[in-house]
Amino acid sequence: MSVVEQHPALMEVNPPLIRAKDYHDLTEQISVITEGDVLKTPLKYWITLSITGGVTALLGAMLTFLVWNGIGVWGNNRPVGWAWDITNFVFWIGIGHAGTLISAILFLFRQKWRTSINRSAEAMTLFAVMCAGVFPLFHTGRPWRAYWLFPIPNTDLNLWQNFRSPLIWDVFAVSTYLTVSALFWFTGLVPDLATLRDRAVTRTKQVVFGILSLGWRGSARHWRNYEMSYLILAAISTPLVLSVHSIVSFDFATSVIPGWHTTIFPPYFVAGAIFSGFACVMTLLIIARWALNLHNIITMKHLENMNKIILVTGSIVGYAYATEFFIAWYSGNTYERYAFLNRAMGPYWWAYWTMVTCNVISPQFFWFKKLRTSIPVMFVLSITTNIGMWFERFVIIVTSLHRDFLPSSWGYFKPTWVDMCTFAGTIGLFLTLFLLFARFLPMIAMSEVKGVLAHQKGAFKNQEVVSK
Repeated sequence: MSVVEQHPALMEVNPPLIRAKDYHDLTEQISVITEGDVLKTPLKYWITLSITGGVTALLGAMLTFLVWNGIGVWGNNRPVGWAWDITNFVFWIGIGHAGTLISAILFLFRQKWRTSINRSAEAMTLFAVMCAGVFPLFHTGRPWRAYWLFPIPNTDLNLWQNFRSPLIWDVFAVSTYLTVSALFWFTGLVPDLATLRDRAVTRTKQVVFGILSLGWRGSARHWRNYEMSYLILAAISTPLVLSVHSIVSFDFATSVIPGWHTTIFPPYFVAGAIFSGFACVMTLLIIARWALNLHNIITMKHLENMNKIILVTGSIVGYAYATEFFIAWYSGNTYERYAFLNRAMGPYWWAYWTMVTCNVISPQFFWFKKLRTSIPVMFVLSITTNIGMWFERFVIIVTSLHRDFLPSSWGYFKPTWVDMCTFAGTIGLFLTLFLLFARFLPMIAMSEVKGVLAHQKGAFKNQEVVSK
């Protein structure tokens, strides 16, 4: 019997992050998910995967239809040249921010509670960036010419790249973010892949995991090199959290459109990205925790800490909304003032107040511990948050464009069925990739969680000595 079990009062004062008897028990809880026979995988998994796979196929059909007919099948038109496509691009990039934040920044601050959720968040980052890349790529109208966006010598092209354009900055920022995030994710996987290699009972798994584990043997030299590499990648990834979404915000802030050209956009977008990213991680982890019986590894303490971050970032986003309105009034600029009044009381008032309700009011429920530790409440609020953050991007883009400087240029954007099916398809792609990841790779970082378990046992032993 462990020290924690002998002294339940210690759990009430300082509940453990991980509930496991020993290292072997921890390895069994995580590995059993990936080691099960594919043919014996629960039926509910295959049903869910078939549904998300079908929605992913819908994405492929919509993109094929778009390439064949042109982007006119989307609802984009003057004056709203950017609509659902760029809204969805910014939304998915924001979703991907939580992975790097949880992995890199919390690692540098030595936050132990990140270890049970960082692997899933890192994978979610990669999948979200993949979904985000679909929209600007196809919005160009000729995705087969996408290589024109890269710095290829002009002798091989028919044009010069405009390096003053924020859209070119997006190419560099997003591709760098995806590359570094993938390296960070794979580096953390290596020790766990070696564990699966050593436990494999089939030749195929031994070969596959043997190649992916890069010859890992767990020696002191391997651990030293691994920890140094992980630390360097964490240090490189940290500025990316701030830079990538700041650059995405420059798509708007460097323009002269009322409602866009504001210096608050970079920190405002970063806070919003962390806000929506953590909410999405929360949604997926609650489902995975229930479906895969991970209650002992993803504990209430992990979920509560995430809810606290959602509360903080949601409050920052609410402050940014208020600041925007104040500056629009204080500036004395008629067009700027009208842009924000039009958001709150114009034709798209319903989108604005949906955004405020979901992003500002909903997170305030997390001030109460009883609600902050309630699974149904946090699940509903995490979904509500992502709905609100999608509406935020929609409000910023569409309401700033649909009424130009001249009333004769005003219009009202309505999405087409292709718009809606394409966005639904990216959700299907995201969920399909996450389901495949959760089934075939360890979604919990075993090597890192074992370190927390060792530290936790020592901490409870010290508490026992003090109590005596």
